[in-house]
Amino acid sequence: MGTALGWGVVAASSLVLGMLLGLARSWPSRLIGLVLAFGAGALISAVSFELFEEGIKVGGATAVGLGLAAGAIVYFVLSRLVERIGPGGGSGGGTALALGAFLDGIPEQLVLGIGIAGGQGVSAGLLAAIFFSNLPKVVGPATDMRESGTSKRQIRLLWLAVAGFCALATPLGYLLATHTGGHFQALINGFAAGALLVMVVDSMIPEATEKSGRVASLATTLGFAVAAGLSTATA
Repeated sequence: MGTALGWGVVAASSLVLGMLLGLARSWPSRLIGLVLAFGAGALISAVSFELFEEGIKVGGATAVGLGLAAGAIVYFVLSRLVERIGPGGGSGGGTALALGAFLDGIPEQLVLGIGIAGGQGVSAGLLAAIFFSNLPKVVGPATDMRESGTSKRQIRLLWLAVAGFCALATPLGYLLATHTGGHFQALINGFAAGALLVMVVDSMIPEATEKSGRVASLATTLGFAVAAGLSTATA
């Protein structure tokens, strides 16, 4: 349990780092887009190797498929609700962006806890996916909030709260995995996979392409290759 919490904090620290980078200076939109594309590719790898494949091993394809559909639907509905809170910019928009990052971060960090509980340890590929997907998702919003006049103290408190709640999702995943059977674990894996796939296709890849152009496709493929290599090397 303590190990899961510790790794949860390590993974969520990428949110804090992104916030600090956003407060430090403005970053080129193209660079943010490329990092976002790389993170999207890494997350697709995590879905393939850390979630879908492992879920089938512990509980079968049916449970994973049902979880995947449920995760996709739940994430899609919740993300639409978050969008209605307000556009980017200002404190209201900043809150909506932070809620979006929180919604994105929960399935990522749940997977860490599930892996630790299953004796698989912490996947270097998954950690890379979380870091490279979180950084650009926070750098841009933090920069926008700073430029819109939101105080640095408010920005720090908001993103520290998001990072804290996301970190707690890792021990939650650990508890769910250790107190349930294989079919339920496969359901959880599928749920996280469905949520992540919708997130990648719905927001990450379109935003990455908008910011960095067609080269985003190459960065996405490179992210997948690097994360897949790390996952298989530590398997």
